[in-house]
Amino acid sequence: MQNSSSKRILSLSVLSLLAFCLLANCAAFAEEAAETVQASAKYFQTYWSLLPAVIAIALALLTREVYSSLFLGIVVGGLLWSDFNFEKTLTHVFNDGIVASLASTSNVGILVFLVILGIIVVLMNKAGGSAAFGRWAGANIKSRTGAQLTTIILGMLIFIDDYFNCLTVGSVMHPLSDNTKISRAKLAYLVDATAAPICIIAPVSSWAAAVSSYVEEGNGLDLFIRAIPFNFYAILTIVMMFMLALKDFDYGPMVKYERNAIENGDVFSGMGDEAANPNEHANPKGIVLDLILPVVVLIICCIIGMIYSGGYYAGEDKSFVAAFSDADASVGLMLGSAVTLFITFFYYLIRRVLSFKEIAACIPEGFKSMVPAILILTFAWSLKAMTDSLGAKQFVEELVKGSAAGFQYFLPAIIFVIACFLSFATGTSWGTFGILIPITLGVFPLTDPLGVVCVSACMAGAVCGDHCSPISDTTIMASAGAQCDHVTHVSTQLPYAVTVACVSFVAYVIAGFIPSAIISLPIAIALMIGTLIIVSKI
Repeated sequence: MQNSSSKRILSLSVLSLLAFCLLANCAAFAEEAAETVQASAKYFQTYWSLLPAVIAIALALLTREVYSSLFLGIVVGGLLWSDFNFEKTLTHVFNDGIVASLASTSNVGILVFLVILGIIVVLMNKAGGSAAFGRWAGANIKSRTGAQLTTIILGMLIFIDDYFNCLTVGSVMHPLSDNTKISRAKLAYLVDATAAPICIIAPVSSWAAAVSSYVEEGNGLDLFIRAIPFNFYAILTIVMMFMLALKDFDYGPMVKYERNAIENGDVFSGMGDEAANPNEHANPKGIVLDLILPVVVLIICCIIGMIYSGGYYAGEDKSFVAAFSDADASVGLMLGSAVTLFITFFYYLIRRVLSFKEIAACIPEGFKSMVPAILILTFAWSLKAMTDSLGAKQFVEELVKGSAAGFQYFLPAIIFVIACFLSFATGTSWGTFGILIPITLGVFPLTDPLGVVCVSACMAGAVCGDHCSPISDTTIMASAGAQCDHVTHVSTQLPYAVTVACVSFVAYVIAGFIPSAIISLPIAIALMIGTLIIVSKI
């Protein structure tokens, strides 16, 4: 739940969106026969193409209000595209931006997946599964360190997809984190840091399938596996989480929230009505299995859904790995979650922990819990459509190609920085993969060790930017899963992500000259541990 001010802002945002949609539809109807125009040549494929994303991010961090910040970024993109023509701006923002984003089958599949996950989470809470797990964990895990380590390990075990990871780990672990006085800001960081960074080094994940799809000749999965030891950002993020948990220290804005949780027991630190306990009216007959079974079934069904979407059961004699590489993540996750929802329905009915009426009531409640995340995602996708229409991809492509000629050994570090910036500005890792991986493979052959390092630098930088960006879908899901204010989550985890990024940059400089994981990875881990020891003493 949100406080009254946030509710008013959300309501105004929704009403404004509906009003603008109505105006856009009227304009589109009146100009139905008009020809499609191209983006203004003055701003196409220039640094101006990144301005909409920069404005949206800056406003979100300054005003701490993400809805209007994203929308203003979208409007700026429309204005630049149309060269400040009102009619063209209106039609481009809504027809080519918001409506087109919601018309995408892939995006709609993700939204359906999120809604179903929201319903499953509400069902688990109502059935008492989350409360039962909280009681069990409270009896067996007493320390903050133990709770943080449990969250990290659970996040590492759920490696199929980052969305699934964020929503599942956040909802499962917040009773334990509350009991051990861990702030929701810290929980959101742990959830986010075990989502994309884990998926990007897991060969059996939707991310591996995405990366593999950008590599020709069927060598995608092989290249992905060879790049894992050089994915310094993902590996060092895991090292950092364990160090923070074992030494139990924090720095930056996170300190305020953690101190307030420890000293005052306020895990939300002024986040208003969100402090309401979702397990307050949970069924006392709930057991831990009521939580574990839906999660296990969800993992199994999502794996089956992924390989189904990849043609594993189509009679083409495809291997499991090939089917996973060809999988459509949005379709697989949507089908897997839908089957899980039906199984969960019947399981709770058989267990008699929920009546049919109570189960039916969870459907709209789960949908409502996802409305803020859906709204932010819709705006984030629309913002990406604006930057794409302005030629941001082509601008970055030329930038990378221009730097490849004279700085060969520094290229991994350069690609890492560019991938960070691009992913941060656009809020998408997968889009960054699509831009940079083909360019990198065009410079280096698959057999070149430095080429593997550069591809890994691209993946690591994309995850780093995704991890930092307030318009990233994974960051949004981490906030939703941990029930943490979104801008609070972004501002508190940013110093941690930047610390790992700086160490990773140094590691990629070393790997550019010594492209051997046996040498460069231990050096990177030692640098990360040494940096954190120094920070903890300061």
